[in-house]
Amino acid sequence: MSLTSEDADPSASHAAARGAVANPVGNPAAAAVPNRVTFNRFELNRILNLYGRMVADGEWRDYAIDFLKDRAVFSVFRRSSEVPIYRIEKDPRLRNKQGMYSVISATGLILRRGPDLDRVLLAIDRKLALV
Repeated sequence: MSLTSEDADPSASHAAARGAVANPVGNPAAAAVPNRVTFNRFELNRILNLYGRMVADGEWRDYAIDFLKDRAVFSVFRRSSEVPIYRIEKDPRLRNKQGMYSVISATGLILRRGPDLDRVLLAIDRKLALV
């Protein structure tokens, strides 16, 4: 009795079956389209560094991250029972228009929008200044 490649490595047949389920049409471009917008590691690192400094100053206490189909939202709360005081949004549809990053206040006012996250976060990043 001889073993075939499927008998020797059952994970190969399972991987092929998963690929068929994940991409039923057979179009490789359809599988590459993300189903939600997320922050990448650099963006999340920059946002969490700002969040950590503001928590250390006692101004912020809680946060929430939402990954939606059209945008990613990082919400900042003074207390967890309130509405967010700031929302940092990433909307790739606005990449070629106003810029995909924006900082929005609790009232819905867009404080700053642009293509560079560091520049947009300057709207809420209060660094120490000499007086």
